[in-house]
Amino acid sequence: MSKIGVLAIQGDFLEHRQMLDLIDVESVEIRLPDQLKNVDGLIIPGGESTTIAQLIDIYQFREPIRKRVSAGLPVWGTCAGLILLANKLTSNRPSPLGLMEIEVNRNAFGRQVDSFESLIPITGITGPAYNCIFIRAPSIEKIGDSVEVLATLKNGTPIAVKQNHMLATSFHPELTRDPRIHELFSRIVEENR
Repeated sequence: MSKIGVLAIQGDFLEHRQMLDLIDVESVEIRLPDQLKNVDGLIIPGGESTTIAQLIDIYQFREPIRKRVSAGLPVWGTCAGLILLANKLTSNRPSPLGLMEIEVNRNAFGRQVDSFESLIPITGITGPAYNCIFIRAPSIEKIGDSVEVLATLKNGTPIAVKQNHMLATSFHPELTRDPRIHELFSRIVEENR
């Protein structure tokens, strides 16, 4: 059985662990780079992207994450995590990890008061449309040739993408009680063990 690490230096890591508990997937909070050696997948949660990026550098996570993911460790970034996975941002901060062939615009949908929910079909999960929760969400402005779009808003803006063993969502599946995207990531982890 696989074990998924949740980067637990800032943001809503606890909510991801609760969702993984719902689907009986073992999880562990990752607070130090050495802990990355003991997991089969990694979730970078939503939170404040600049703060998470600073803490990634303070705790010296940047190169260990880049090396493990480049070597095949499945990773999923939600909201701020998506920002950090990008290879380019439309703004000059924070410094992303440069792992996915996507260009991202931080806070593209506005401030906290502009948060919204929308029912959206997502490739890779079965059943009804998924209730996507957007809170100061980023948008994916450009994607590389190897990036698969799993879901878009009505205007065509990608909100869920996959590139090989990497998954990114601009919304917060961990704030729902619907575990289907966590199940999708768990399948990606199992396939890459």
